[in-house]
Amino acid sequence: MFASVVSWVAGLSGPVVYGVVAGLVFCEDALFFGFVLPGETAVVLGGALAAQQKISVVWLAVIVVLAAIAGDFVGYQIGRHVGQPILDSRPLRRHRDRVDGARDLIRRRGGAAVFAGRFVAFFRAIMPALAGTSGMPSRVFLVYNAAGGLVWGVSFTLLGYFAGHAYARVEHVAGRVTAIVIVGVVVLAVVIWRLRGHLHRKRDGHSGADDRRGPNSR
Repeated sequence: MFASVVSWVAGLSGPVVYGVVAGLVFCEDALFFGFVLPGETAVVLGGALAAQQKISVVWLAVIVVLAAIAGDFVGYQIGRHVGQPILDSRPLRRHRDRVDGARDLIRRRGGAAVFAGRFVAFFRAIMPALAGTSGMPSRVFLVYNAAGGLVWGVSFTLLGYFAGHAYARVEHVAGRVTAIVIVGVVVLAVVIWRLRGHLHRKRDGHSGADDRRGPNSR
């Protein structure tokens, strides 16, 4: 499914690309689509298409930022007015530990958690609703949401844009096969990096549980 969506977006051109990327970014936060397709993937892909001059990188960045801010705000309103039933839904029950971790982050960091959560796929999808459920003032949420949407939207648009340019240069010099191999190595490195981070967090969680049980619990 993921590969087919990527191929479909890559085959689009012109204004349709803006609409599709904006829709995926918006729905990721407003409707929790981030569990299926992270919005950053669509943004990076859109940036790569901009590098091929199919669309404008400037307009893409503007549209991505606006869609990110709007999607987060809708998610915040859903959490504020609907609240707990969403968190008790079946998809989120399977991620109870991570939801509780996001709640704890909001409790400790407030608006800064909204900003930081924008850069983590799972938190990006759930953080706005949790901020609304926690009763975070809308003015505080809007400020940090706008800041996070701006930095995230521009950064990932430019990442895709420069990656597209780099791919074109490598392909021109070394050939298509070499370019694909290089891209594959980069993707593999990112996957390994994320997997190591997940394993470290899991190990730290087990260590914390052992410390809480104490030496007399056995």
